[in-house]
Amino acid sequence: MHEYSIVQSLLDQCEDNAKANNATKVMKVVVKIGVMSGIEPDLLQTAFDTFKEGTVCEDCEYIQNIQPIIIKCHKCNQESTLEKNEYCCPHCQSIELDVIDGEDLILMQLELE
Repeated sequence: MHEYSIVQSLLDQCEDNAKANNATKVMKVVVKIGVMSGIEPDLLQTAFDTFKEGTVCEDCEYIQNIQPIIIKCHKCNQESTLEKNEYCCPHCQSIELDVIDGEDLILMQLELE
């Protein structure tokens, strides 16, 4: 369960941002979790709820936005959102593509007080 180490890193980022902005509390944390990130959103939620106690995030609202896979096809140059983990262009069926979103966990927003 690497979600626990991910949450520790996320909480460290929140602490650093709060200090850099002279804030004493984080009121809201918004993260984007790509479906290909290898992160289980439910486990991340549980880990966040467990480890936020005693931090600047203790009373914050935690929001997870799940990012689907977005690809760009080299053959037809179309960007598409994949509904399944089938890595081919839905327009031309080519497998020559790049994944342009849906692989990462990103801290998107913090509301500080």
